[in-house]
Amino acid sequence: MSKLLDELRTAVGAANVLADGDLSAWELDWRKRYRGRALAVVRPATTAEVAAVVTACAAQGTGIVPQGGNTGLVGGSVPDASGTQVLLSLTRMNRVRQVDEANFTMTVDAGCVLQALQETAASHGLLFPLSLAAEGSCTIGGNLAANAGGTQVLRYGNARELCLGLEVVTAAGEVWDGLAGLRKDNTGYDLRDLFIGSEGTLGIITGATLKLYPQPAAKMTALAALPTLDAAVQLLQRAQRRLGAGLTGFEVMGRFALDLVRTHFPQLAQPLPPAPWTVLLEQSDAESEAHARGLFESLLESALEDGVIDDAALAESLEQSKAMWHLRESIPLAQAEEGLNIKHDISLPVSRIPAFVAATDAALLAAFPGARLVNFGHLGDGNLHYNLQAPAGVAAADFLREHEAAVNRLVYDAVSAHAGSISAEHGIGQLKREELVHRKSPAAMSMMRAIKAALDPANLMNPGRLL
Repeated sequence: MSKLLDELRTAVGAANVLADGDLSAWELDWRKRYRGRALAVVRPATTAEVAAVVTACAAQGTGIVPQGGNTGLVGGSVPDASGTQVLLSLTRMNRVRQVDEANFTMTVDAGCVLQALQETAASHGLLFPLSLAAEGSCTIGGNLAANAGGTQVLRYGNARELCLGLEVVTAAGEVWDGLAGLRKDNTGYDLRDLFIGSEGTLGIITGATLKLYPQPAAKMTALAALPTLDAAVQLLQRAQRRLGAGLTGFEVMGRFALDLVRTHFPQLAQPLPPAPWTVLLEQSDAESEAHARGLFESLLESALEDGVIDDAALAESLEQSKAMWHLRESIPLAQAEEGLNIKHDISLPVSRIPAFVAATDAALLAAFPGARLVNFGHLGDGNLHYNLQAPAGVAAADFLREHEAAVNRLVYDAVSAHAGSISAEHGIGQLKREELVHRKSPAAMSMMRAIKAALDPANLMNPGRLL
């Protein structure tokens, strides 16, 4: 392997090939669930350098694991334990190549941090709407490789819908430049969509052309307390009819989820008393704050009068709006403080969510008495983070080790029964790789394996992940 390391040092500079010392920042995943060992961490700065690295690795038959901000939740961006894989970190590739205001696009390197792209768009008076909890450290290449979702999918779609073009280094070390930023291009297979969501198993995303939008004239945020999940679905329907495309956020939080925030982050004010369900709504208005407030207040007042909601709190300032979002974003942090938990990132038809939750809650509590259900997520697009905490007083790690497989089987069987998906926005990685085979049809698996074999016949692109 010394020859390969020498070639990699030639390609990216000796200082950017790390083969010794503490590499845990790259080898340990975000959830600290998977720890691998890399042959080397290689940090290219340009697409040409990525191509040179891939070419050198391909010649030696060495697997490559691409990594952005290492914020993934399914173990898809860390090496295995063999010490034979090259970890390709793209964080040095962080240039904004172009902002085209007339085309409402931005062309960027794959290693750009998501929050930096949001700020770049804002500096031009524009909006890049992809938003998720890890936006201060995740990178756009990783977002696209996992087809990230986040809090505004209801209005703007997943990462896939926000991308007009890609630049990719293929498994053969060739560079495909598809960055034109066209909204219409019917010239054969959509190669862009092959790579988005492929988790680095088909090639390495090095650049992207992203959609931008006008900044809204005003935003309104509110919390609403509801008696049932059925009521939350009713409120969603009302909000969509009243606000139309102006409804940009609709997050649901179960009582225990917010109780965890109250316990572990008591400094965070909760404007409403505890309720079975709490919804966070956000409206983005193209006209004015007065127009937005009128629509929003009318929606909440009618929902109160009709008994759909029990109480509501409307943010009166940007600070209050941020505080409401901070409550929602603090749930995973509060879960971590409480201890290890069994996570499920699932999607379902919105209409079937109340029935799914009622049936699956009951089945879990019958099978695992005392288990605590942490249910929250993006109700507007049918994505729940349906998690399970060990019973109070039970060692979380022991509960996870003994019961995770049975819990997953119960939950995923229920998801399948309700025509849902076992992965809404986190991807498959290595965490759900074996489960995917049982949940996808044989025809779907056959097509995916055929695509993998055609684009990466030597299985060097993130081997052992997804498939």
